[in-house]
Amino acid sequence: MQASLKGPARQNHRELVDEIVGQLVRRRSTADVLFHHAVARRLGLGPTDHKCLDVLREGGPMSSSQLAAITGLTSGAVTGVVARLERAGYLSREPDPRDGRKQILRLVVERIGDFQAIFGPLRQDVAAVLEPFDTHQLVAIAEFLARTTDIAYRHVALLRGQRLHIANRTADAANATASKTPKKRATGLRHRRGK
Repeated sequence: MQASLKGPARQNHRELVDEIVGQLVRRRSTADVLFHHAVARRLGLGPTDHKCLDVLREGGPMSSSQLAAITGLTSGAVTGVVARLERAGYLSREPDPRDGRKQILRLVVERIGDFQAIFGPLRQDVAAVLEPFDTHQLVAIAEFLARTTDIAYRHVALLRGQRLHIANRTADAANATASKTPKKRATGLRHRRGK
């Protein structure tokens, strides 16, 4: 499936912006997800494991709690991810020199070649697509990618905050309902059920 920006449908700036935001960015996002699922499978990993490995590659050595904070995964989920990545030979754990109770997660450098073998052809294809653009256009593309990536990370944080806010509101509502329930009535219901 190939997208093109040529055609009579794009007559003005607003229509082009609408197409980029409403269609092209979404298609790119879907293609990225599908690609990374295929990469994970090729590496013998699950998609979450693969992206956690990518977080470590980008962020450098970190603790499990830092990985959990970045990804939004629970500590239990991160424990599973770390165990699978370690078993697959992609990461190692070392004692934290500042806190012996913690461990630092590090990529196994010898396995980086696995990623280069998979991503090399994609990098070449993208470089070929960028080749005809002049420096000003490349600056605009780089700025677009950097800014939309920052926006995506910001919306991740907003969604996580919203999820927390919704969970807190639900808990507050449940507590308010529980506090309004008369104790006699609740006791009476238990008593009747017991008969």
